[in-house]
Amino acid sequence: MVFTPRYLRHVKVNIMDYQQAGVNIEAGRSFVEQIGSFVQKTHRKEVLGGLGGFGGYFQLPTGYTEPILISATDGVGTKLKIAHSLNHHNTVGVDLVAMCVNDILTCGAEPLFFLDYIATGKLQPQQLTAVVEGISVGCVASGCALLGGETAEMPGFYQGGEYDLAGFCVGIVEKRKLLDGSRVKVGDRAIGLASAGLHSNGFSLVRQIIAEQGINWLDRFPELGEESLGEIALTPTQIYVKPVLEAIRVGYDIHAMAHITGGGLPENLPRCLGSDQSVQINGENWSMPPIFSWLAQKGNLTSETLYNTFNMGIGYVLIVPPTLRDDLVGFFNEQGITAYDIGEVVPGTGEVIGLT
Repeated sequence: MVFTPRYLRHVKVNIMDYQQAGVNIEAGRSFVEQIGSFVQKTHRKEVLGGLGGFGGYFQLPTGYTEPILISATDGVGTKLKIAHSLNHHNTVGVDLVAMCVNDILTCGAEPLFFLDYIATGKLQPQQLTAVVEGISVGCVASGCALLGGETAEMPGFYQGGEYDLAGFCVGIVEKRKLLDGSRVKVGDRAIGLASAGLHSNGFSLVRQIIAEQGINWLDRFPELGEESLGEIALTPTQIYVKPVLEAIRVGYDIHAMAHITGGGLPENLPRCLGSDQSVQINGENWSMPPIFSWLAQKGNLTSETLYNTFNMGIGYVLIVPPTLRDDLVGFFNEQGITAYDIGEVVPGTGEVIGLT
């Protein structure tokens, strides 16, 4: 993590100094000091050097014959608006990591290191330390190092107290083990791994429904359980890295995988199929968190809108030979991730069939 307002570091201003212009150098230094322990917790043996440099150093792991590097970048989206409203900032960092590491996992890759970019109108060390704490939790959960990052204080661009996040992840996979959909066959089964809820997609629609209904994020609804609506909304995205990599390590023959994010199953699942394949889904085969039916009722949403906006309870899908279906479902259940047989690969043109 590097706090670098370098572009004005040596500029002399006659009338006012940099802090009077809205950028607090001392707050930035304090922030870097506070996050050091969180960064250190994520380090792997391949990390070289420490905080404060112009770049992070990482030595490639040994044992690869033809290593392929896989990269991904993402953000958290308007879910941050809820974190700002509730002044609750220690979970969105987990979301930031999850959105990136789950993406590169679909290639069969192991995440190696993660970088973050935080932009804010006014740097508040306690607030952003909570964000980085969440990033650290996500990195530990996925086994990747928080190698560095950038924090930019930009008064006049963001409102005071608000920030935006971007994440960048690099992983590695042996070339012969790279998953690109070419191994998928008609008759393969789609094994869905349960989501933790909304994850980090569809929040512009969620926020619109809440605003139109005049609902407060602190409100509680019996049909949603004991948590407040805000607590449910800020539940972080599930990280699937370790159980999926363990399934690969012990020899399960996984043909392809998909991370179910924006666009839901209809948009994301076809991305791991061949051009002449579709997936027949049975939506009754898994249990959906109640937040989705609640949103449908409050927003008068159609089934098509729901499935094309939200994950609907399935955050990740593996395409596997039919003979592995029962064993793999049991394996993930033992790993603490609820798994379901949700459908079958059929001849087609890249559609997801059966969602109503």
